[in-house]
Amino acid sequence: MLVPLLNTIRNSQLPNGGFPYQADELARTDSTSWAVLAMSAFEDTEQSCMQGRVYLRSQQSTDGHVSISQEQHRASWPTPLAILAWGMDPQFRQARDSAIHFLLNFSGHHYPQGDTSIMAHDTSLVGWPWIADTHSWVIPTAIAITALQSSGITTHPRIAQGLAMLLDRQLPHGGWNSGNTLVFGKELLPLPECTGIALQALAGNTERPLVEHSLSYLLDQLPHLRTPISLGWALLGLGAWGLRPAQTESIIRESLALQNRHGSYAIPSLALLLCAAQAPQGLHSFLRTRPLEATVSTTHGNKS
Repeated sequence: MLVPLLNTIRNSQLPNGGFPYQADELARTDSTSWAVLAMSAFEDTEQSCMQGRVYLRSQQSTDGHVSISQEQHRASWPTPLAILAWGMDPQFRQARDSAIHFLLNFSGHHYPQGDTSIMAHDTSLVGWPWIADTHSWVIPTAIAITALQSSGITTHPRIAQGLAMLLDRQLPHGGWNSGNTLVFGKELLPLPECTGIALQALAGNTERPLVEHSLSYLLDQLPHLRTPISLGWALLGLGAWGLRPAQTESIIRESLALQNRHGSYAIPSLALLLCAAQAPQGLHSFLRTRPLEATVSTTHGNKS
């Protein structure tokens, strides 16, 4: 299963080193980051990974962020994905450090909490947004935390703030969605992919009783999940808490087989499934984590 999946991803690489979202499209930073991250565990992909990392560096802005495209430069959410893709490769140390500096000084738009009968989550808690000058949400916050900690920044005020934000956005009965909890007193529904991403970020940072309802929710959902994003993140999130199912490989095979009916998955989706197949204890089980040798500024603020 792994070799055909790996080859599908590797063969989609473009001459400029980047990877498209779908075949016959232009390279994208998110697709390239996911492809490099997934391939990096295989010894014979070193050249492809190097070319992908070079492409990501070519797309980096002077302030350190990596946007989804040059035309949408304010959409900086691929920045932590690029950090994960660069990893601890010393050739990309400057690019990684610049991206980390950007993340530590960038946040969403926050304001004092208003009428909790309208919107229950604490709007003052600082996380990360998808796009500059917008509110912080679960997915970009969780991925930013994961990227920073994988780079050796295990404790920092911004990480602590982000973790507090994630816990605040957890639904009362378990799970996460994009980041809303109760609206006009009504509890909203969780989503498996958001729950998996949040659990991945909280693993090792949070006492288990605080997320027990969310783990139970995801375990209940897993038998019904076969779409790649929901399944991939569910497996990673559960694995990070030691709950990876024994039948993981067969579940991933079933998901891949659905392409015969629905068409080929996007490159980030395939890469996510490959990561899930390789990572029995979540992303951290194959990300190389060690203290940064470089001195990275730890100044933090609420820049947008």
